[in-house]
Amino acid sequence: MNKELRVAAYAICVRDERILLARWVARDGVKRWTLPGGGMDHGEDPLDTVVREVAEETGYSCEPVCLLGLDSITRRYPRKLGTFADFHGLRIVYEGRITGGELRPEIGGSTDLAAWHHLDEVGTLDRVDLVDAGLELWRERPPLGRAGYPGR
Repeated sequence: MNKELRVAAYAICVRDERILLARWVARDGVKRWTLPGGGMDHGEDPLDTVVREVAEETGYSCEPVCLLGLDSITRRYPRKLGTFADFHGLRIVYEGRITGGELRPEIGGSTDLAAWHHLDEVGTLDRVDLVDAGLELWRERPPLGRAGYPGR
């Protein structure tokens, strides 16, 4: 089994009771809303990652305000030639403030749309679990940077 580690940085950007989300397009074509952000390049600082990814996926300039915490996930999924991957995702979540730019969709990337959604409507969206985990970190601001810890 192949072990895969992916470290990524994401932003929770909330203003006027609305959250900025990007619509992720899975390999099978399924579309779900996610936090703007993504994988770190080798040698890249996580703060630089979140600024770059928010700009790529939304068109906005983003200033990280504070580190909200970490979300760690593990999954097992099939790979090519009948093998499996033991995946571990470490997701670094920052609170971000939009400082400029104009809302636009990403071109040629993993997302196809960016939009502001009212916080009360997030529960009705087709979304990835990171949205809920990020909102929980944003609302709770846990001292250890992990919502629901211990026993999550």
